[in-house]
Amino acid sequence: MKFLSNHVEYNVEVHGSSSSSSVLLLHGFTGDLHTWDHLVNVLSKDYQTISIDIIGHGLTGSPDYSERYTMESVCRDIVAILDSLSIEKVHLVGYSMGGRLALSFAHLYQGYVSSLVLESASPGLSTIEERLNRRVADEGLAKKLEDQGLEAFIDFWENIPLFKSLKSLPLETQNHIRRQRMNNTIVGLSNSLRGMGTGVQPSWWDHLSQLKIPVLLLTGELDEKFVRIAELMCSHIKDVQWDNILGAGHAIHVELPEKFGKIVSGFLSKIEGGKIT
Repeated sequence: MKFLSNHVEYNVEVHGSSSSSSVLLLHGFTGDLHTWDHLVNVLSKDYQTISIDIIGHGLTGSPDYSERYTMESVCRDIVAILDSLSIEKVHLVGYSMGGRLALSFAHLYQGYVSSLVLESASPGLSTIEERLNRRVADEGLAKKLEDQGLEAFIDFWENIPLFKSLKSLPLETQNHIRRQRMNNTIVGLSNSLRGMGTGVQPSWWDHLSQLKIPVLLLTGELDEKFVRIAELMCSHIKDVQWDNILGAGHAIHVELPEKFGKIVSGFLSKIEGGKIT
């Protein structure tokens, strides 16, 4: 289904019963809502799932100006979508870029959030210098995409060290991921880098202690950078569970979908059963 928010048309899929608790799923950079298909199959038996193509991705609109892609702007869009669906509360699941968006939403609109699941995500960069350096790097990526084209950029993106563990997946799965990435556009991805990149988003490190909801952090043991980030996040969040998954890298939900689904559904069932406060 389609939702219009501030002149941007969002592509949204809803599964399960509207009488059940809701789970909102936010994908990563170069992905789309179908990255969650396996998890939707698992969760939609007990929950209503809402999967969104984030601005600049999939079948959602890709405005020409990067200012429309900021975390604050996209969080307002999510509020509009939830309000249109008459959903007051969601369990929020986000991966990588979608995890940063989920964390931003939880801070800006905590009243909408029952719990937070962050897969391979960060609260941003803590210093001005780090953020400036990242902006320069992301602008370089955006220029690379615009100068060399989508296929060349996806070739490059598939081979960065962050996704090394995906190379061990069956070729059919790797090809499926590539087709998904190739369904995006140059303008959408380049403006996502400029408007929603880690260098331009707010840093939430000093706000983590203000989270009053249960939080699940998921990392893959092979993803050393995000393991370190999760370890540090645990020292700031009051109600937190951290699972570091053996044999997985950055994209746990793709590499080990059954295990990922079992962990997430187990976490949510504890909350729904009142065992986590």
